[in-house]
Amino acid sequence: MNAIDSLTLEVADPEAAARFYSEAFALDPSTVRLRPGDAPTAGFRGFTLSLVASQPGDVDALFTAAVDAGATALKPAAKSLWGYGGVVRAPDGTIWQLATSAKKDTAPVTRAFDELVLLLGVEDVRASKRFGQGFTVAKSFGGKYVEFDTGAGAVKLSLYKRRGLAKVAGVPADGSGSHRLVLSGAGRPFSDPDGFVWETEPARA
Repeated sequence: MNAIDSLTLEVADPEAAARFYSEAFALDPSTVRLRPGDAPTAGFRGFTLSLVASQPGDVDALFTAAVDAGATALKPAAKSLWGYGGVVRAPDGTIWQLATSAKKDTAPVTRAFDELVLLLGVEDVRASKRFGQGFTVAKSFGGKYVEFDTGAGAVKLSLYKRRGLAKVAGVPADGSGSHRLVLSGAGRPFSDPDGFVWETEPARA
């Protein structure tokens, strides 16, 4: 697999989730798909999704729209050493980071975002990096963080220590049961050592 074309969230109420993601983020339903799922899950599911915007005002707009649509604020949007961002939990339980590396606004504020990034929280970053799913490593910071080159895929992929990712999200690291997440791209279907499921889609022309 050399690209992630889409991801699927398994949710209790796909219609309600579709309304939320349309109202909050105007997400492309062919990129973030929804399907019914009631597999047992508790606590932190081991991943977050991030919308990376161009400027702080866009982060604020996304954050406000998400809360207005029914999300729970986990971390209010604020400045940090790396930029500006906040964290919300969608009504279906998925945790979303809304972030930018920019320090100030330089254009009219919108709810546009530049990247959709999946961060997988894993126990052993080095081991998961070696597993790799066929991706080339773009950036690596020891056993703490890895960013893969996913080419033209709609979803970017990074690895983070599970406890560190939970801390960033503002939730306890403990969790059990299903991730309620499926990743899709060209290649063969399999479940990786961290329990995340990858499904096959036809190779793109």
